[in-house]
Amino acid sequence: QVRTVESGGGSAQVGGSLRLSCTASGYGFNEFVMAWFRQVPGKEGEGVAAVDGDGSATYIDSVKGRFTISRDKAKNTAYLQLNSLKPEDSATYYCATGYAFKLDYPLEAAGYSYWGQGTQVTVSS
Repeated sequence: QVRTVESGGGSAQVGGSLRLSCTASGYGFNEFVMAWFRQVPGKEGEGVAAVDGDGSATYIDSVKGRFTISRDKAKNTAYLQLNSLKPEDSATYYCATGYAFKLDYPLEAAGYSYWGQGTQVTVSS
């Protein structure tokens, strides 16, 4: 059974940093795209960052230069480093994965089959 489990959310002040982790188990995680999505209640969710099987990363414009996605294949874990946080970054962040080595649209939810339970990020001024 495939599972993805997020951790590392919490509270931070504007300009602060957090690091999210996503550990996948149950399949050949190392070869497939991993991504982070976020959602605020009452709003549509959005893809934040994705890293494909060869390590290439994609970011939504609003986080470029502030967030970094990475993966440690030995640990079956993907990370999202959140720097220079803004109040609008507050959301529940979800890790997602699937069976694609590379996606044409890696920040679209339709490309993913497995989702974690989410971890909350709250940024306050």
